[in-house]
Amino acid sequence: MPLALLALAIGAFGIGTTEFVIMGLLPQVAGDYGVSIPTAGYLVTGYALGVMFGAPLMTVLGTKVSRKRMLMVLMGLFIVGNLLSALAPAFSVMLIGRIVASLAHGAFFGIGAVVAAELVAPDKKAGAISMMFTGLTVANVVGVPLGTLVGQSLGWRVTFAVVAALGVIGLAGIARLVPDTPKPEGVHLKHELAAFKNVQVLLAMAMTVLGFGGVFAAITYIAPMMTHVTGFAEGSVTWLLVLFGLGMVGGNLVGGKFADRALMPMLYVSLGALAVVLALFTLTAHDKLLSAVTIALIGALGFATVPPLQKRVLDQAHGAPTLASAVNIGAFNLGNALSAWLGGLVIAAGLGYTAPNWVGAALAAGALLLAFLSAALERRDGARGTVVTGAAPAEQRTAVHH
Repeated sequence: MPLALLALAIGAFGIGTTEFVIMGLLPQVAGDYGVSIPTAGYLVTGYALGVMFGAPLMTVLGTKVSRKRMLMVLMGLFIVGNLLSALAPAFSVMLIGRIVASLAHGAFFGIGAVVAAELVAPDKKAGAISMMFTGLTVANVVGVPLGTLVGQSLGWRVTFAVVAALGVIGLAGIARLVPDTPKPEGVHLKHELAAFKNVQVLLAMAMTVLGFGGVFAAITYIAPMMTHVTGFAEGSVTWLLVLFGLGMVGGNLVGGKFADRALMPMLYVSLGALAVVLALFTLTAHDKLLSAVTIALIGALGFATVPPLQKRVLDQAHGAPTLASAVNIGAFNLGNALSAWLGGLVIAAGLGYTAPNWVGAALAAGALLLAFLSAALERRDGARGTVVTGAAPAEQRTAVHH
């Protein structure tokens, strides 16, 4: 794999760390600014919304420059946003810093996935994408726990300063290692937008929302589930999340490897198994060992879908994949927000802390159904193409006119 992928992975590591580390530092941030925990939670919500809206916005703005230059601009935004968070004199300023940093998130992964795929042979594209996303998954194993520890020991501002320094390293790596390919000729915004007329692109994005939503329906409420239902101490939740992160790393690498060989079968297996495991989590959550194993499996199966889904979007949006790729990253965050809301509804309805697992299982099963539908439509369109291709000239003309 090219060294340029390492630079992309470092950037992804920093972005993944800043996205999730805030969850472990909310009490400290709230205390320093004198706001409530729910108010401090806007730092999480604001970031997610920034990713959703920033992904298409920054990608559109970047259509006039080379992808390498746009990646460097995005890392610059990331650095500025985290420095602003680290130095913010008021809560509102920190919220602005979080939003500025989030604007880089979706477009970085969207454009980065396109660049990663272009760096390798066609039969290794999903593997290259998974290598870049490894930075995001490793962030949950290493960056988030260490960032939380640093924040609790030295102050949360130090954590965001360190994350900004990671951004500087990522920026330097991109500048040095990523090839400076010219902006693709003939690709304009209207071409990028045309990709959204493709039903297969929309189906892949819907699979992203539902499949990844299934993961976060359970993981969003993992702390109260593990402490109130399973009986873990509060301090154990951090290590349970490390298990989740380790599962993410393994699933991401396996998903990238097998998606290059058999993309749709990989989606069938991972989404189907994810639905089953999430449903079983309502039972295994009552046992400490089984719940730990289940959490690791949810991370593995959930992230096994990421490389194939991202590659699916790139394949179906061929010729103008950048905006579709970035919007698909926003779809992951939409899935997170949707599942967290639905999970909160079933808990508020009095169904218990394990109820979000059923929500997650239903979402994953919905994604699996969409995968079967997508494959069926592809086979139908392929069969029609074969008929037209094999027809006589007069028949071909008739088929074209109709």
